[in-house]
Amino acid sequence: MIRIVGLEKSFKKLEVLKGVHFEIKPGTITAIIGPNGSGKSTIIKTILGLVKPDKGEIFVKEQKLNGGSSYKKAIGYMPQSARFPENLKLDELIGMIKDLRHNPADCDEELFTQFELEKEFLKPVRTLSGGTRQKVNAYIAFMFNPDILILDEPTAGLDPISSSFLKDKILQEKENGKTIILTSHIMSELEELSEKIVFLLDGKICFEGSADLLRINTGEDKLERSIAQIMKGHA
Repeated sequence: MIRIVGLEKSFKKLEVLKGVHFEIKPGTITAIIGPNGSGKSTIIKTILGLVKPDKGEIFVKEQKLNGGSSYKKAIGYMPQSARFPENLKLDELIGMIKDLRHNPADCDEELFTQFELEKEFLKPVRTLSGGTRQKVNAYIAFMFNPDILILDEPTAGLDPISSSFLKDKILQEKENGKTIILTSHIMSELEELSEKIVFLLDGKICFEGSADLLRINTGEDKLERSIAQIMKGHA
């Protein structure tokens, strides 16, 4: 579904990605993790076409990315912190987004209902709490039934009930054949959701495989300690 070959990216003298290779199979959940500055966000932005790599290739559904934007219709993106027009009411914001997609009839409204967003529908976006904005962020990512979902720290700022709703939705969409990429600093979330971990350090992949394999390789029982072990070894 997504194939990354020899990806390199520098910002002036700072090398962010140093020849990254990996593949994400259809219908799987892959977690891209690593400390701040490891290159996670840059990989996501290159897949989304927001950053142009210096070298390397990206294929989405076997289509090589070369500056076109048609492939983006297949992607739902949930940024870690979404920015919405503050002057709009929530119903106007959602209406505008649907208009941009020509008002498809098959929008996925499940999260809208579960998050009870109808209670916020007539409120200006600027008055919404951080948790409510995150709910709107999640709802919009899933709204158009994309084949690929990219979720950056998806449960950050959510209460436990809403977080459970969202994690159930992620697993449900995986069962429906969707391909999902997520980032998270919450180790229990990674263990609960991801089938594959791509662990980045200093712009390179230092581990690729399941959480179970990572624990076996490091001899640790907990994922958090396994990751700390790799980081200590790298240091």
